[in-house]
Amino acid sequence: MFVIQTANLALRFLLELCALAALGYWGFRTGRGLIVKIGLGFGAPLLIAVVWATFGAPGASVQLSAPLHLLLELVVFGLPAVALFTAGKPGLAWIYGLAVVINRTLMYLWGQ
Repeated sequence: MFVIQTANLALRFLLELCALAALGYWGFRTGRGLIVKIGLGFGAPLLIAVVWATFGAPGASVQLSAPLHLLLELVVFGLPAVALFTAGKPGLAWIYGLAVVINRTLMYLWGQ
């Protein structure tokens, strides 16, 4: 069971990286003009990374209550699914979203 739980934590990290990539993809696809594309493509992932590192990550400097942490997770891991969907990748959005739901459910069940 330990191996599966460790794999689930590794999946969580992978989903965090995928979230940043999805937001970057959305930014480069959505922006009009080179400057806006670059701003959104790098800015959106950077903003989410800073917010997650400050408030949501296991070693975050600001610890949130459980309900606020769950709300933050919904935003941080839900926005990339919406971004992929609006960028014309609905299949990837569904796969990512399903992986996030399964991962979070297992984390809850195992107390991770």
